[in-house]
Amino acid sequence: MFNEREVYKLSIGAASNLSWPADRLVIQVLDDSTDPAIKQMVEQECQRWASKGINIRYQIRENRTGYKAGALKEGLKRSYVKHCEHVCIFDADFQPEPDFLRRAIPFLVNNPDIALVQARWRFVNANECLLTRMQEMSLDYHFTVEQEVGSATHAFFGFNGTAGVWRIAAINDAGGWKDRTTVEDMDLAVRASLRGWKFVYLGDLQVKSELPSTFKAFRFQQHRWSCGPANLFRKMVMEIVRNKTVKFWKKVYVIYSFFFVRKIIAHMVTFCFYCVVLPLTILVPEVKVPIWGAVYIPSVITVLNSVGTPRSIHLLFYWILFENVMSLHRTKAALIGLLETGRVNEWVVTEKLGNTLQKAADAKKSNTKAPRKSRFRFTDRNSVFALTYNRLNTLELGFAAFLFLCGCFDFVNGKNNYFIYLWLQTVTFFITGIGYVGTIIPSS
Repeated sequence: MFNEREVYKLSIGAASNLSWPADRLVIQVLDDSTDPAIKQMVEQECQRWASKGINIRYQIRENRTGYKAGALKEGLKRSYVKHCEHVCIFDADFQPEPDFLRRAIPFLVNNPDIALVQARWRFVNANECLLTRMQEMSLDYHFTVEQEVGSATHAFFGFNGTAGVWRIAAINDAGGWKDRTTVEDMDLAVRASLRGWKFVYLGDLQVKSELPSTFKAFRFQQHRWSCGPANLFRKMVMEIVRNKTVKFWKKVYVIYSFFFVRKIIAHMVTFCFYCVVLPLTILVPEVKVPIWGAVYIPSVITVLNSVGTPRSIHLLFYWILFENVMSLHRTKAALIGLLETGRVNEWVVTEKLGNTLQKAADAKKSNTKAPRKSRFRFTDRNSVFALTYNRLNTLELGFAAFLFLCGCFDFVNGKNNYFIYLWLQTVTFFITGIGYVGTIIPSS
């Protein structure tokens, strides 16, 4: 946890209600909060559950060295953890069902070569706004396709950092938690896999969690999720190549498919093709992109990406425009990770709102004043439009101007009618560039 005012009660309560023999379960709250008031509230909540007979420990550190990896490493050093065989990890906004351990632990007990059981995330605020609906589409594809395929074919996938149960012996065998990148979860998963350990993904074991509902929080999260894997690839690629334990084809899968294609090239190809190459073909009429390459194949790939969330298929077009904008941000982050420069180790904790918005809506219905929050977010859960203020993003504004000019040129001189797409993409770049993200609340 880190200054989790809005969600600490929900997560501590969910963990304390896990169905498991009391003498064989210890709940450890790793709190890196810097706000003394929040520290006190979290500690009091732990004491409240302890008074009910729950074996719960509140742990704090003097500094945030290593961020999440540092906290997890310190947590496993505690004397009362030495007799534990497994460790189940939840981020502060995750709320497991009471039967979570009873459904996950048997896979580890009955299969000594399995190191990790990963559950699927279920999003409690997916319907909050268009931003969360689009995140749901991307993450549902990640779980439905990427995690399922990795688990079924190679018994390997990237640990998602939460909602998973690890065999402590496997963590120790792989070298423990390391803070050399901002993706300590993926780092551990790759090292454990190179030691021969296997992973299992359970798509029907789901844990409630929260999606970032502000564009600022989403950008920080995506920077970490794109920069970290690229930086880890730089640090581990030769270690994977030289490994003698795993089979050749598994090494090919990890290097080529898992890292190179999905974590690096996918962002760059999307951005370069849709936001650079395609617009430039309008200015250079001698260069033509076949219609099958510009429209048909990308459309098929996009439709396939929506298989995990069929209820949002009507949002596909806007999702494409938004993903193209985010591909710029992810490409920049991936390059920072590959070159190991700038914000390579930046860690900004994703803001969580818990049930704050629901409380505000309930308060409005009952004509009572909702508690005010000291941030510029003018939103109402029942409204049609929400605005969030962030700083200006000059890179996005620059591409908005470039695409607008290309669209105007195509409107006057072009033959392919690309200007329709270019102007719509311009609007999306402009909205994100000025820092005002209008998030339309979907009706279904």
